Amino acid sequence: MNWLFFVIIAVFADSLRIFIDNYTSDVFFKGRNAASQKLFNAYSLIVVALIMFSFSGFDFDNITLSTALLIIFSGILHGFAGVPYFHALELDESTNIGIFNQLAPVFYLILGWFFLDQSFSPMQLIAFVVILAAPLLIVLTARKKSRKVKLQAVFYALLYVVIAVIGNILFVKVNPENAQFSTSIGLVLIGKSIADFIVAYGNPKYRKRFFAVYKSSHRKVLIPLTINAIIGGVQQFTYRAALITAPAVAVASAASDSAEPIVIFFLGLLLTLIWPRFGREKLNKKTVLVHLVATMLVVIGVILLQM
Repeated sequence: MNWLFFVIIAVFADSLRIFIDNYTSDVFFKGRNAASQKLFNAYSLIVVALIMFSFSGFDFDNITLSTALLIIFSGILHGFAGVPYFHALELDESTNIGIFNQLAPVFYLILGWFFLDQSFSPMQLIAFVVILAAPLLIVLTARKKSRKVKLQAVFYALLYVVIAVIGNILFVKVNPENAQFSTSIGLVLIGKSIADFIVAYGNPKYRKRFFAVYKSSHRKVLIPLTINAIIGGVQQFTYRAALITAPAVAVASAASDSAEPIVIFFLGLLLTLIWPRFGREKLNKKTVLVHLVATMLVVIGVILLQM
């Protein structure tokens, strides 16, 4: 089960990526225009793609021009999904956003059924309800003053998930089976880079904000951004490899999402205890209990999805 190996790596990479994104958004960008980080991503993704091409070569014998453009477009969609993702991080903690992101299997099942002819059972419909209860629990248990903010975070997190899932479904549908996988991922990264260039240069406030942070931090912001670019490349490669090699996209997503909330939850607690400035999760009893119950709901729902 090579796809399960890819899932494990993707889970840890994505969990760490979320915390680093939250750290840079809160510490360096201080919750304002965090999507400005896309200016750095636009250049770094091109570099990562070129490195992949240099090691693996260009396997365009098995990828037509039209297919290559569709794969690039799937990356563009994923790149644009980063805008609502950063907005969500500006409004809420990493653990909450991680749980909201676990709604992905629901959308994978629906879109997999529609575009990839993959079916789902009545038990999986029950799983939809169980998984949806997790973010609902977080919103309902929030203080009334912060509930509006929570709802905004939910909206942005869901928008991110939907756009990212559509991009990944498109990638699975058009990617040729005999194509070199590193070439396909390189094209995805180029697509994400194009989207990041459009976002960064299409909105002047993002460029100004990034260079202001760059100057005020004495370039220290480049360290976490560079680390995250590498981790993000690993996550993109392994997650898409799992989607391609698993029996169904929803199965790979469900396996990933059953583990990720647990990893995010306990990683958040651990990081908050040993490095509060990095973890920065709220450790009061109510919050820990709510997140624990929400995590259990997600895990139960994802297990039901695989039945």
